[in-house]
Amino acid sequence: MSTQPEERLDGRQLRVLVVDDHDVVHWGFRVLFGEQPWVQRCVAARTGAEALEQLPTLRPDVALVDLFLSGESGADVCASIRKASPSTRVLLISGAGRMSPAAARAAGASGFVSKDWDANEVARAVRMVGLGMTMFAPTAEQPEPLLTEREREVLYLIAAGSTNREIAQTLYLSPHTVKEHTSALYRKLSARNRAEAVQRAQRIGLLA
Repeated sequence: MSTQPEERLDGRQLRVLVVDDHDVVHWGFRVLFGEQPWVQRCVAARTGAEALEQLPTLRPDVALVDLFLSGESGADVCASIRKASPSTRVLLISGAGRMSPAAARAAGASGFVSKDWDANEVARAVRMVGLGMTMFAPTAEQPEPLLTEREREVLYLIAAGSTNREIAQTLYLSPHTVKEHTSALYRKLSARNRAEAVQRAQRIGLLA
């Protein structure tokens, strides 16, 4: 992991906003941060809209945002939080895929970590980001790629405007197999259609 700038973890208390739509994770993070002596207050939201509603009253120092929320992109939520509250720093987190540091920074995030990390490591990352540092794991520590190689090939062809039949011909697959790959990448990207899948893939750095 890397941090910039290098500075000690001071005793300042932080206000933390957690944005995650899974009940168990949602509850777990609230318990985790409720036990941290450096957390002044922790509030959780399940959607981007709920997160934005919390900003004026909570005035969070740092927001921990799931990269894949139901029906919306965590990268988009990050950008919205940063626009509405420039002083709030954002740490993106995911258990389903990875995001390049460049794409995370483009969305306004100060870091990206995996849900595979130990709870105390995640808490430390949140604290470091809240104190002004950045947190990006080395490539070797990043989670496995979100999409399989075949799903990425299908995604590239979708972005190029190819139909399912054309994709099947290009990749020497059956239309049914292409449909299965398409459904899988829609699910992983929390997208409802081709345009949304391409847009979200671009936001997290899966497409140039």
